[in-house]
Amino acid sequence: MEQLFTFGLVGLSTAAIYAIIGSGLVLTYTTTGVFNFAHGAAGMMAAFVYWQLTEGWGLPVPIALVLVLVVLAPGFGLLVERVVLRPVQGLGEAERLVMTVALLSGLIAIARWIWDPNEARSLPTFFADRAAIDIGPATITWHQALTMIVAVAVAIGLRVLLYGTRIGAEMRASVDDRALVGLTGANPVRSNQVAWILGTQLAAIGGILIAPSVSLDASQLSLLIVSAYTAAIFGRLRSLPLTFLGAVVVGCLESYLTGYLPSNDYLPGLRLAAPALLLFLALLVFPHRRLRGRDTKARPVAVPSVRGTLVFAGAIVVFGVVLASVLGEGDLITYGQIFSFGVIALSYVPLAGYAGQISLCQLSMAGIGAAVWAHMGSGGGIWALAATVVISGAAGALVALPALRLSGVYLALGTAAFAVILDRWIFTLPAFDLFGAKISLYDGGTVDVSGPSLFGWRLDDGSELMVFSAVWLAITTLAVAWLRRGRFGRQLIALRDSEAAYATLGGNLLRSKVAVFALSAGIAGLGGALYGMQQRSVTAEQFGLVAGLPLFLIAVVGGLTAVGNGLFSGVALGGSFPVISAAGTFAQNITSVLPGLAGLGLARNPDGAVPEMRAGAEPLGRNKPLLGGLIAALVVLWVLQLGDVLDGWVTFTLALVLIVAAQTYAQVLEAKPTEEADVPVEWWGVRRAWRREDEEVLARGIAGG
Repeated sequence: MEQLFTFGLVGLSTAAIYAIIGSGLVLTYTTTGVFNFAHGAAGMMAAFVYWQLTEGWGLPVPIALVLVLVVLAPGFGLLVERVVLRPVQGLGEAERLVMTVALLSGLIAIARWIWDPNEARSLPTFFADRAAIDIGPATITWHQALTMIVAVAVAIGLRVLLYGTRIGAEMRASVDDRALVGLTGANPVRSNQVAWILGTQLAAIGGILIAPSVSLDASQLSLLIVSAYTAAIFGRLRSLPLTFLGAVVVGCLESYLTGYLPSNDYLPGLRLAAPALLLFLALLVFPHRRLRGRDTKARPVAVPSVRGTLVFAGAIVVFGVVLASVLGEGDLITYGQIFSFGVIALSYVPLAGYAGQISLCQLSMAGIGAAVWAHMGSGGGIWALAATVVISGAAGALVALPALRLSGVYLALGTAAFAVILDRWIFTLPAFDLFGAKISLYDGGTVDVSGPSLFGWRLDDGSELMVFSAVWLAITTLAVAWLRRGRFGRQLIALRDSEAAYATLGGNLLRSKVAVFALSAGIAGLGGALYGMQQRSVTAEQFGLVAGLPLFLIAVVGGLTAVGNGLFSGVALGGSFPVISAAGTFAQNITSVLPGLAGLGLARNPDGAVPEMRAGAEPLGRNKPLLGGLIAALVVLWVLQLGDVLDGWVTFTLALVLIVAAQTYAQVLEAKPTEEADVPVEWWGVRRAWRREDEEVLARGIAGG
C-alpha cells in the first residue's frame, strides 16, 4: 500500500507537468484554431536555453527564469504568430498543420546544431538542497511540490483569464468568426498574439520543470509532448478541467507501469509507448467535434497525361542508369537512397494528395517493409518483395482504423501515435512466436539486408541495386498516375472534397479509406525494402517519427498531388542534401534545418514545387530542336565521363548548366513578341501556346462585357 501511494505521488507530479503543457495546447487551439505540433519543441528549446544560462554561463536561477519566461518565450510566441502562422491563416487545416510540423522539425534541428547531441547535459532540480517532504508513508521533493503548485496556479489563472476578462472573451470568440469579432471593436490579431505568448510560456514552464528528470535531448524532450497530446485529447481540445484529468491519468499510468510492470524482454518498451498507446485509444473512443477549417475549398488535382507519364518514367530509369555508371561504390550507397526515398515519398500522393488523409507514419511503414524484406528476402527470392508490400499494406489497413472516424489534426495525431508505438515498443521487441509463426523485426538492434535474385542473378552490387530501385520508382510512378486516371482515383478525390457527399452518393467510406491506407503503406514498405537493400543494414532508429518528418515536409513542398513528387523528394533528400553535407559539419547542420525551412515556405506556394517546375520545363519540351540538342549534349558528356575524360562532378556541373541554360533559352524564345499577338482569342491554345495570364485576360473580358 505504501508503494502504491508513493508511485501515485510521483505520477501526480509528472501529471502536473503534462497538465501545464497540455493546457497550453488547448489554449492555443481554442483561441486560434491551430493545433501546435511544435508545442513540445518550444518547451525543449526553453529547457536548453535555461540550461545554457544557468549551467553554461552561470547566471542566477531567478534571472535565468525571468529571461526565459518573460522575455524569450513571449518573443518566440510573437515571432511564430507573425511570421509562421499569420500567412497561412486563410488556408486550410492541413496547411496550418504542416507549418507546425515544419516548425517542430526545424527546432529539433536547430537545437542539435547549437548543442552537440553527443555531449551529456543535465539540469538540477529546484530546491535540491532542501530535505524532502514527508506525506504519510511517502515523500516528495520540493521540486515535485513546486510542480504541483504551479499546475494549480496555471489552472486557476487560465480559468480567470478566459472567462473573467475581456481579452479572454475576445480570444474565445475570434476563432469562430474573426470578421465578426472585428466588427464588435475587438482585435482578433491581438487575441491570437496573446494566445501564442501564453501558450509558449506554458510550454517553456513545462520544459524547464520536466528537464531535470530526463536527459537534455532534443528529440526526447520534444516527444514528451505525446503525453500532453493525450491529456489534451481527454479534454477534446477545449476543456481545461478534462485536460488536467487526462494528465493525471497519463502521469499515474506511467508511474504505475514503472513500478509494477513485470521485468522481461518484451515489456520495457510498453512503458515508453504507453502515452502514445493511450492517445491512440482515446482518439478511437472519445467523441470529437467537427474540425474548424474543413469547409476550405480543396485544390484541383491535375490528371497526368499518358505520354508525359511514360516519358517521365523512362527518364527516371535513364537517370538511374547514368548515376549507376558514373558513381563509385561509396557514392552508390550514399546516393542510392534517391530512388528508395522517392518511392516512400510517392506513397503520400494517393493518401494525402488524392484522398486528403494526413499521415505522419509513412516512414514507419517503410521500417516494417525493410524489416520484412531483411528476414523473408534473405534468400533473394523476389516473391518476398510481394510479401513485403502485402504485410506493409496490412499494417496500413490497421492505421486506417482511426481514419474511419477522424480527420485533420485528429488523424495526424493518431498516425503520429502509431509511429511512436512502433518506434518505442514494437521495433524494439526481440523475436517472438505468434500462432506458431516466428515474428522478428529488428531484434533490438541492427538487421542485415541483402539484394534480390533475378533469374538466378543476385543483385548485390551498388550499381545494380540503384538501377533496380530506379525501375521500381518508375513503376510506382506509372501506377500512381494510372490510379489518378482511373475510377478509384476519382473516388478518392471525391472523398477528399467531401466525405459526407461521397457517402451520400453511394461511396463506401470504410472500403475506400482502408484501401488507400493499405495501398500507400504497401508503397512505403516497398521503398523501405529498397532502402535497406541499398544501405546493406538498417536499424529501427532510421524509421522513427522524428526521422520521418523531413521526408514528409519535402514531399509536401514538392506537391502532394504531383506524380513527379517521388523523384523530386528523392533527389532533394537523398541527393542534394548529401552533396551539401559533404562540405563539412556546418553544411550538415544547414541540411538538417532545410526541411523545416522549406515547410515554412508552404504559404508562398501551396500547390508545391513540382507543378511549378513542370510549367517551367514545358517551353523546352515544345521546342523539339532545342530539346534534341540538349539530349545529344548530355549523351556526349556521359560518354566523356565513362571514358575518364571528365571527372564525375565536372560532368554533373556541366550537365546542370546545360539543362538550366536550355530551359531558360526556351522560355525566352516563347516570351518574344511574334505574330501570335494577332491570333484571335478563340484560337488561344491552338495556334499558339496557352499562357497562365490568358485565363485572367478572358475573365476580365467577360466581366467587362
